[in-house]
Amino acid sequence: MEASTSATMDRLEGVRLEAVPAVEPAPPAEPVRRTAGAHPSDSDGYWADLLAPEAPVGRWSGQRLLTGLAKSVAWLLRPRARDFLVDAAMLGLAALAAVITAPDAGIPVEGTGWLLAFPVLTLALLATRGVYRHRSGLRLLEDVRTIICTAAVAAMAVTFARVLFGNEPYAASQALRELLFAVVYLGAGRYAVQIVELKLRSRAGGGSRTLIVGAGRVGHLLATRLLDRPEIGLRPVGFVDDQPLEGEETPGCPVLGSVAQLGSVVDGSGVEHAILSFSRSSHDEVLAISRQLHERGVPVSVVPRLFEDIPDRTSLDRVGGFPLLSIQPSNPRSWQVKAKYAGDRILAGLAVLLLSPLMIAVALGVVVSMGRPIFFRQRRVGLDGHQFEMLKFRTMNGGGPDARSTEALQEVFDRGLAPGGVEGKDRRTKLGTFLRRTSLDELPQLINVLRGDMSVVGPRPERDNIVPVFEQSVYRYEDRHRVKSGITGWAQVHGLRGQTSLGDRVEWDNYYIENWSLWLDFKIMLLTVLAVFRDRSE
Repeated sequence: MEASTSATMDRLEGVRLEAVPAVEPAPPAEPVRRTAGAHPSDSDGYWADLLAPEAPVGRWSGQRLLTGLAKSVAWLLRPRARDFLVDAAMLGLAALAAVITAPDAGIPVEGTGWLLAFPVLTLALLATRGVYRHRSGLRLLEDVRTIICTAAVAAMAVTFARVLFGNEPYAASQALRELLFAVVYLGAGRYAVQIVELKLRSRAGGGSRTLIVGAGRVGHLLATRLLDRPEIGLRPVGFVDDQPLEGEETPGCPVLGSVAQLGSVVDGSGVEHAILSFSRSSHDEVLAISRQLHERGVPVSVVPRLFEDIPDRTSLDRVGGFPLLSIQPSNPRSWQVKAKYAGDRILAGLAVLLLSPLMIAVALGVVVSMGRPIFFRQRRVGLDGHQFEMLKFRTMNGGGPDARSTEALQEVFDRGLAPGGVEGKDRRTKLGTFLRRTSLDELPQLINVLRGDMSVVGPRPERDNIVPVFEQSVYRYEDRHRVKSGITGWAQVHGLRGQTSLGDRVEWDNYYIENWSLWLDFKIMLLTVLAVFRDRSE
C-alpha cells in the first residue's frame, strides 16, 4: 500500500530562530466563565453557573438545589469519572447477562459475594493500569488489550480464591463466562464512548483550548499536527512568544502576546491546556512560565529536546533533584526482529496458499484485459539500501514514462509530497482502477516476502532512482532503511498513501522502527484491513 498526510517535518538541526521585533498583540478577549482544566467540564462552577447561578448563602431554594445537582453532573462529566462509571455499568450488565444465561449453559450461579468480587477487582486492576488517568487521544485498541489482560487476571484470581477457600467445582467455568461477557461489554462501552468523544472533538471548537509557548518551527509543526488530528482533544488557539519566528504561520493560531502577557492571554482566551515548545526564552524564564500556568490550574505538557529520538518505551529515574529519562528504542538488529522476518515468510506462505484462487482470478483478468506480462516489476530500495524487484499486478496499458509524467513527478516533489497515484497520462484500465482502489494489485508482494526482500509490515519501499534525491533533501529519510520494507506500514494506516506529505510519511516510518513490537505489527495489520474497506481513494 502506498503512503501519506499531515505537515512536512523540516530539518530541525541547525535551525536558528531570527529575532524579530515584538509584535503588539490584539487586546485580549473578554474572559470566559470557566476555570482552566483538562476538560471543559472539569470546572464545577462553569456548569453550575450555566444551569443555576448561586443563591445567597443561608437561603434554601430550588435554585440552590439545582446548583448542587449541576455540580454533581459536572463531576460526572469529567472524562476520568465518566470512563469509570461507564466501565462499572458495563461490568454490571455483563454480570447480569452471565446470571440470566447461566441456566441455558447448565451452570449454577455463584454466590453474590463472588459474583461482585470479579467486577470490583477488574475495576481496581484497570485503575492501576492508568486507564482512568488523563490521556490525550483515543486509544481503543490499546484499551481493549488492557481490558482483556486485566479481566483475565481478575478471573484467575477469583477462581484461585474460590478453589483455595472452598469446594467450587464450577469456579473455572463460571469465571470464564464472566470473563467473556466482561470483555465484550467493556469493549462495547469503550467503543461507544470514544465514538461520541471523537464526534464531539471533531466539531468546530471541540477539544481543550490549548496554548503553545514558543512560536518557532517546532511550535508551528505541533500546532499543525493538533489541527490535523482533532481526536487528540487538544485544540490550539495560539502562541505566546517574545520573539516568534518570522515567516512561519499556522492558520487559526496567531501569536496572542508576549511571555509577560501570559496571564491575560490565558484568561482572555479561556486556555485549558498549555504546551511548552522551543523558544529563545532562558531556562529560568521557561520554568517561571510553567509554574505560572500551574498556579492558574492549567495542565502543562512539554516537548522534550531530542524529541525525534524518544520512543514510547521510556522510564523516569531520579538522582537527587535531577530526573533522568531513560529511553529504550527498538533495536532493528535484535533477535526479535530476525524472528519477525522468519515469521513473515511463514505468514506470507500461508497467505499465498489461502489467497491463491483470488490471485489466479486477478492474473486471468489482467491477461484478458491487458495481455502479458501479468506482473509489473520495478526496482525498489529496501533494507540497508539493498535493491530488489518489487512485484505488482499490472493496472495500466503499455507505455513508459513520458515528458508529461516527468513534469508531474517534479511538481509533486516541489510541493513536498511523495510520489504515487497517477503521474502524467492516465493509462489505467477499468480492471486496473478496481485493483488499485481495493489494493489487490499489491498481492504479488507476498512473493517478495517469501523471497526475503520485504516484510509484511514496514516502511513502503521507494524507486531506486528517487531514493538518492530524497536522502539528500528529506530529513531522516535514510533512517527508513534500517528495516525491511513492508507491504503495509504505520504511515499507510494513518492515511499517508499516494501523493501526501513525504516528511510526515518518513516521520511515521521512523516512529514504527523505533517502537516496533509484535503488538504494533498486529495493530497495523488489523488497521490495514479496516482501511481497505474504508478508504477507496487512489
